[in-house]
Amino acid sequence: MERLLQVGVITSTHGLKGEVKVFPTTDEPKRFKKLKEVILDTGKEQLPVAIESVKFFKNFVILKMKGFDRIEDVEHLRQKSIYVTRDHAVKLKENEYFIADLIGLAVETDEGKHLGILKDVLQTGANDVYVVDTQEYGEVLLPAIRECILEVHIEAGRMTVHLMDGLV
Repeated sequence: MERLLQVGVITSTHGLKGEVKVFPTTDEPKRFKKLKEVILDTGKEQLPVAIESVKFFKNFVILKMKGFDRIEDVEHLRQKSIYVTRDHAVKLKENEYFIADLIGLAVETDEGKHLGILKDVLQTGANDVYVVDTQEYGEVLLPAIRECILEVHIEAGRMTVHLMDGLV
């Protein structure tokens, strides 16, 4: 399991006083209001940074981090990721998983056959879609619904699925 979970990506600077515009990669952007600290991946190191203030603008979060007080302090942070530790992650409900934990799972059918490796999760309006890389069928798209996804075992690194008609 991943130790750090991505909650956003810095897209640009905002103003002259060290604020950055963040595209949230979390389902709950309002969670930024509760965060006291984030992990900033500078490309060279992962730096714990205290949050000074949070505002919202359209689909973005405007973040002011302590110690970054001028536009020159944040210009180089474009396209850098912001993470939280697992203990600061949003609490999941039953049968909910972090995408970072799903990527790389071995996918098996309910008949015991190895299907492939889960390589991506597409977030659509109705339900997520799991992208499984298979040798036999190429890329297979599986809807993340109970009829198709039977069991997920994050710790064991595998997922059991039922291949509904028309999926392969």
